[in-house]
Amino acid sequence: MIVYLDASALVKRYVAEAGSADVSELVEHATLAGTAIVSRAEVAAALGKAARIKLVPRKDAAAALQSFTSEWESLIRLQMTEVLMARAAEFAWEQGLRGHDAVHLAAAHVWQDVMGEPVTLATYDWQLWDAARGTGLVAWPARLESRPRGKRADRLPL
Repeated sequence: MIVYLDASALVKRYVAEAGSADVSELVEHATLAGTAIVSRAEVAAALGKAARIKLVPRKDAAAALQSFTSEWESLIRLQMTEVLMARAAEFAWEQGLRGHDAVHLAAAHVWQDVMGEPVTLATYDWQLWDAARGTGLVAWPARLESRPRGKRADRLPL
């Protein structure tokens, strides 16, 4: 299975929270695991914010960032190209996605097109999860817990 991880799924590999064990198992069983290069900044930002608002102790967030950085090279890193960004713009408009979510959706689609095999998009973001399913990708997890009202899914702040 080819797995694309957005930042919300990647963070769960480095900070123990709901879904962390599931993400680790998913990546362990994937034949390929990748993300867009923008995830590097998104994960660092999420970990930094978690430390600033004291959701995670600063030393734990720093250790998580170090682990993420050391494993970064093991991920397939999808580059930002004009083709990918044009597709992201279409998804942002058509699916009502925020910019980075549209980039993640476009990157997963471009990767699927290049590989000629299904790509599973792992995310804990409701809008992105719905958009992945609605545009023909396999969304993971198979279902998210009840949709939060007025806020994003239970995860570190992105």
